[in-house]
Amino acid sequence: MYAIIEESGAQRKVQQDEEFLIDLYQGGESKQGEAITFDRVLLVGDEGEPKIGRPLVDGASVTAEILEPMVLGEKLHIFKRKPKKGYKRKTGHRQRYTRVKVTAIKA
Repeated sequence: MYAIIEESGAQRKVQQDEEFLIDLYQGGESKQGEAITFDRVLLVGDEGEPKIGRPLVDGASVTAEILEPMVLGEKLHIFKRKPKKGYKRKTGHRQRYTRVKVTAIKA
């Protein structure tokens, strides 16, 4: 069974027991093993005909368990330069995520 959920403005296909990263949940203050429910389910599919929501599937939800409350993504380097002016700036950014595992998909 699989579902397509809307999370942080993006659509994501998830399956049972799949691990994935979401944007930082509750500022990283959540506990390991805590359950999260995603209510914005756009599609639920099984072996047969999928249920397609318009825009959401009524009564459908995806439950996930927090594995790691805060995970750091890879470092991004931003370099600005203006030719012939001697202007150079280097900055960096590291996005923070929460690692979750899907425990149940309710259609």
